[in-house]
Amino acid sequence: MKRIFYLFGIFNLFILIIPVSAQSSQFSGTRMQENRRQALVLDITSSVLENGKNVWSQINRRTSISGIPVGVQLTGSNVVVVVQFTPYIRRDGNVLVVQGQIWVADPDKGLTYFTSIQTIPMEFNEPVYFFPLGESQYLTPSIEIIITVNPYNGPGPSTKPDTNSGNDKQ
Repeated sequence: MKRIFYLFGIFNLFILIIPVSAQSSQFSGTRMQENRRQALVLDITSSVLENGKNVWSQINRRTSISGIPVGVQLTGSNVVVVVQFTPYIRRDGNVLVVQGQIWVADPDKGLTYFTSIQTIPMEFNEPVYFFPLGESQYLTPSIEIIITVNPYNGPGPSTKPDTNSGNDKQ
């Protein structure tokens, strides 16, 4: 029975991760040119903290428009975290919708899945902190994701391309 759960969980993992990559690659080139006035820049810093000390971090800069999600995937030895950030720019106040999905491989319980969704009021250039694992009984280190949303002001300094570096230390 556990073997079926593992295969089903892994199959769902691939299905859920593919749209995250497909959406971010969809939104580029000519579509960005058409929506330049509505475009947003999302600066995303993902960090692994152990005993309050930063042991790993990755910085991503993504471009989007209101209502289009931007995804981040973090892969560890026994955990996969997929987070989608969807900024909404509205007249009555901007919000950031954050959806987190977590798969944890536990030797005793097998594969466990957690999900959360939050709507967070935001202002431009205001950092929003998101802790996808919260206080987890399964994992000692914690994951911190800081996202800052700003209007797109044209091409800025080049950043290194987004990569899923797993647990590589920088």
